[in-house]
Amino acid sequence: MDQVGMGNAEHQGALAKGEVLPRPASSQSEGFKQGRSVLNSLLSGAFAGAVAKTAVAPLDRTKIIFQVSSNRFSAKEAYRLIYRTYLKDGFFSLWRGNSATMVRVIPYAAIQFCAHEQYKRILGQYYGFQGKALPPVPRLLAGSLAGTTAAMITYPLDMVRARMAVTPKEMYSNILHVFVRISREEGLQTLYRGFTPTILGVVPYAGLSFFTYETLKKLHAEHTGRSQPFSYERLAFGACAGLIGQSASYPLDVVRRRMQTAGVTGHTYGSISGTMREIVTEEGVVRGLYKGLSMNWVKGPIAVGISFMTFDLTQILLRKLQQFSRSAR
Repeated sequence: MDQVGMGNAEHQGALAKGEVLPRPASSQSEGFKQGRSVLNSLLSGAFAGAVAKTAVAPLDRTKIIFQVSSNRFSAKEAYRLIYRTYLKDGFFSLWRGNSATMVRVIPYAAIQFCAHEQYKRILGQYYGFQGKALPPVPRLLAGSLAGTTAAMITYPLDMVRARMAVTPKEMYSNILHVFVRISREEGLQTLYRGFTPTILGVVPYAGLSFFTYETLKKLHAEHTGRSQPFSYERLAFGACAGLIGQSASYPLDVVRRRMQTAGVTGHTYGSISGTMREIVTEEGVVRGLYKGLSMNWVKGPIAVGISFMTFDLTQILLRKLQQFSRSAR
């Protein structure tokens, strides 16, 4: 028997004895790389969300208080509210509700950034742009899907954060207390009150934010020949992304906050259209549905810029650390 025949016979004999062929090394390596990429995205996203939200927490809390009240918004009134809060409850009271924000934002940002990377990869494979910048429509779709995925999973935590931001500290002692009281007094379904306007707002917000940021990075690479922007350029691109995304979805953000806090503000909002009608009737279109938008134009770009920049830089740092650990072996 020739050598090929002997090789086949030996191979068949080994399989007949029940031996399992090992997975190809390339397949194992690809799976390991994919898993490591997901973990990097989750860690980078969590850190980016925590840093960005903590930086703007006092402004965010002030914005929510104005959104859920019928008081007119102005920069002077916002400053007075921040100053009165500081005098009455102390400096750290400006971060009241930030623990609830972190409980929500860390998983939300981790899921959103990780999902965006995965949706980019999947859509890139589908449209034949794997490893390259996606065309405009898939680029927009990847961002919208990422935001929707994160919002669906973490929504009850957003509800809790809104309640803690607009109530005195005597009403809710901690995050768990908010969950318990809402469940007992208003029912579990209350934890998802305002969910529909949230999703309707997230689709344009996340879609346009990621789309704008990715587009600006792509245009920057084409015009400068540098594949990686500087940190301040990432911050500027993220700020533009936040400005566009938040402006497009802001009225639905106001509606969401009103519905979330209805149980403690004395209002009864039953639907998106009903809430919008009531806000417009009582306060007008601009003063009602766009209340606090000027503050969001300060807070939003800063937060989104910090978030995108931190995510990218953390991703780069983690990759370098992994390369260093491999080379050190």
